[in-house]
Amino acid sequence: MLFPRFSFWLLALAVMALFSACSGPAAYHYSYVPGKTAVVQRGRAVAPASAPAHVKAAIEAGNQIAGLPYRRGGGHARLRDSAYDCSGATSFVLREAGLLEAPIPSTGFRRYGQGGKGDWISVYARKGHVFLVVAGLRFDTGYGSGAKGPQWTTLSRPVNGCVVRHPVGL
Repeated sequence: MLFPRFSFWLLALAVMALFSACSGPAAYHYSYVPGKTAVVQRGRAVAPASAPAHVKAAIEAGNQIAGLPYRRGGGHARLRDSAYDCSGATSFVLREAGLLEAPIPSTGFRRYGQGGKGDWISVYARKGHVFLVVAGLRFDTGYGSGAKGPQWTTLSRPVNGCVVRHPVGL
């Protein structure tokens, strides 16, 4: 009777190790790197001068909708909306930067671009939520400041269960 119980716990530990290895990093942390990291000024992101054109376009797009309210489904029915959800905001930024053709739901971003962190843009996607990190700044619709809706932030965020993807070449 002792052996089956031991086998169960051994199997449970192996499954936990497998899933924790697949979930990526435990958190997003802002870390300023001169010449590589954007900064937030009065709620808007300022791109580093050395950033590629797609990155500057993504930051400008995020600035256009930063501060708008959160609305489930916002940003999916039309390109310019009065409110955005997480995937609508992520889709808007990537579309405006020329890195996405049409809006996709958060789960769809789990297969976007290439796997792993990008040099300039990373997409963190899990079932039910997605956010971007552009030139080191997090563009998200919540978590941390209490505000809901698209916003730039340097606040840390857990990323448990997220798949990290990036646009090809960025």
